[in-house]
Amino acid sequence: MNVTTLSANRQRNTQQAAPRSGGRTAARATDDAIKDNPTDGANALQPQLEDPQHATARQNTPEHGTSTPGKAPGNARLRVAPPAPVSAPRAPFVALVLVLVLAGVIGILVLNTRIAENAFKLDALKTKQSTLDRDEEQLRRDLANKESPVTLASRAKQLGLVPSRTPAFLLLPDGTKLEMPGPSK
Repeated sequence: MNVTTLSANRQRNTQQAAPRSGGRTAARATDDAIKDNPTDGANALQPQLEDPQHATARQNTPEHGTSTPGKAPGNARLRVAPPAPVSAPRAPFVALVLVLVLAGVIGILVLNTRIAENAFKLDALKTKQSTLDRDEEQLRRDLANKESPVTLASRAKQLGLVPSRTPAFLLLPDGTKLEMPGPSK
């Protein structure tokens, strides 16, 4: 933002104010009022340079305790005061930030602990699963071995069974013929 200041002895050009709505007209400032009160726009916040004569006359106004018969109290200049400094209490804010940081750190630690626990559980379950898979495969091989024709024949011999050489036929009353193994010789 560019701020330009005019020297104290330079006159300002004023714009004529247009009539406002409702037929009212804006008050037009005279050149003397502009020279006496240059406090509009960006110049309102600029420090005012005064003559030594005006400074002593100002010190004698009713605001400062004494009055000058030549000066009326209404001629005192009004200035824009700087805003009051804002001081927010810092302790509650710092405490809130510390609590939030602490809660975040504790939350992360709890989360990492849970993840580590679950990783150990998962590793134990994978080990158990691989053991069960090996046992299942072993049982399948044992079952396939026991179902093989060679193993069945040797087991039958151990039990005293013999293979049949000729089958026996049985004729049923309805005319069907059933093949039945005959007694061994």
